[in-house]
Amino acid sequence: MLGCAGSYPAPDAAASSYLVQADDEDGRTWSVLLDLGNGALSPLQRFGDPTALDAIALSHLHSDHVADLVVLNVLRRYRPDGPLPPVDVWGPVGTAERLAQMAGKDPATDLDGQFRFRTWDPAAPVVVGPLTLTPVPVEHPVPAFGVRVTGPSDELPARTVSLGYTGDTDECAGLDELAASDLLLCEAGFRDVLDDELRGIHLTGARAGAAAGRAGSGRLVLTHLTAWEDPAEVVSCAARAYAGPIDLATPGATFVL
Repeated sequence: MLGCAGSYPAPDAAASSYLVQADDEDGRTWSVLLDLGNGALSPLQRFGDPTALDAIALSHLHSDHVADLVVLNVLRRYRPDGPLPPVDVWGPVGTAERLAQMAGKDPATDLDGQFRFRTWDPAAPVVVGPLTLTPVPVEHPVPAFGVRVTGPSDELPARTVSLGYTGDTDECAGLDELAASDLLLCEAGFRDVLDDELRGIHLTGARAGAAAGRAGSGRLVLTHLTAWEDPAEVVSCAARAYAGPIDLATPGATFVL
């Protein structure tokens, strides 16, 4: 968990970003970054290696999920030993244009050479070493995808395990597809009761728990909480609909499957 704050960085947490890693049969560790929101490049340097990413998967193009890609480009490009080879960046249509717009006209933030931009196709899962990334369309005001990641278990390498990352979404068929995973990393950016009538943007704790309960998620990890939410209340609302284990995402936390 690199960043888990909702909509903007919190005093103690960057915006959305998650590092997924798995070893192949030869012992090589493969690293996939799910989103890189405001401030998340800092914990990526503490808990991972920005120079050793095998792919970057973007759920959607709001700045709290992609903003630090602009400065990741600088870190990777201006090195004493020369720029790094480009890394694949998977995202919605318009990803390259959106990031170029955020970078502006500063030559130091020219994205050419560091990123190979690829467009998600729900019918075409992406294979990255031992990991398979399947984009799943979800409900948000802009084109958005959750990502279902499957790969070998760290505990039992012969077993295939799954992570469902919702990105930002409200209830939809895609959410239920993502929730059918060993671990559901699920946003809960809206407040129960107060925001119940606001639809098509974010989930509440209760709606996140209901999705996990319907799909039989193995574990529910709640993320993207904003500063005005009471974390204990979010968990309590989720637990009314989901009887399995529930965790709150915290910076630096690691989940092993």
